[in-house]
Amino acid sequence: MARHGGRGWYGQVAAAALGVTAVAVAASLWSAQAGPVDGSAGAGSSAPRTAPKAAPVSVEIAHASDRGARGVNITIDDGPDPVWTPQVLEVLQQYGVKATFCMVGPQAQAHPDLVRQVVAAGHRLCDHTVSHDVTMDKKSEAYQSQQILDAERMITKASGGVRPLYYRAPGGAFTPYSRKLAASHGMRPLGWNVDSKDFERPGTNAIVTTVKSEMPNGPTILFHDAGGDRSETVAALREVLPWLREQGYSFGFPVR
Repeated sequence: MARHGGRGWYGQVAAAALGVTAVAVAASLWSAQAGPVDGSAGAGSSAPRTAPKAAPVSVEIAHASDRGARGVNITIDDGPDPVWTPQVLEVLQQYGVKATFCMVGPQAQAHPDLVRQVVAAGHRLCDHTVSHDVTMDKKSEAYQSQQILDAERMITKASGGVRPLYYRAPGGAFTPYSRKLAASHGMRPLGWNVDSKDFERPGTNAIVTTVKSEMPNGPTILFHDAGGDRSETVAALREVLPWLREQGYSFGFPVR
């Protein structure tokens, strides 16, 4: 799988994340085990409430759709973004499509209203780390753990307690350790089959053509709703979604 995106925009995300990392490292020890995150212990309680641990899932990288051979999974990476995520949500609603949103932790933390809109619309959440570091597979296990679990904590808190069900390594930089860690916290590692190349902003027609030509590769399609101007992505979705339905595909979620 290709490695996506430059470090410029994500460098800003990483810089924003530095301010929360010190606290987040400690919080990550329990974050993925938490249910609804409200930080309250209740009147008269001397310790924080303990929520049930998420059930572990497969460590294998998911590509298939839960709708079977003619299923398609729409996945949206790098948000939420206050400009583009609402537009993507509008298009998905227009065509009756549910998608999986792979969110960067600080983005979710900064825009909890958008995270909750995504959840309320019936879409699923995916952990896309804190800093979107496409070289995570070259880093220590401690670093991988911090990136995955801190982002999970941020997303879960922003959502009002709804956990991400998947983990997508930035640029596909999975490791055996990161897959096992995510799966042990109930997040199925998530890959993709069709790279729309929308991150490169090649033009709406090019994005649409790429998706159509790569559909034989498999059902999970990669788009983005942050990291720059995503107007081409929004326009491409307006063409791709009805086309997929015309071809006899149904929209589902990645297998768990």
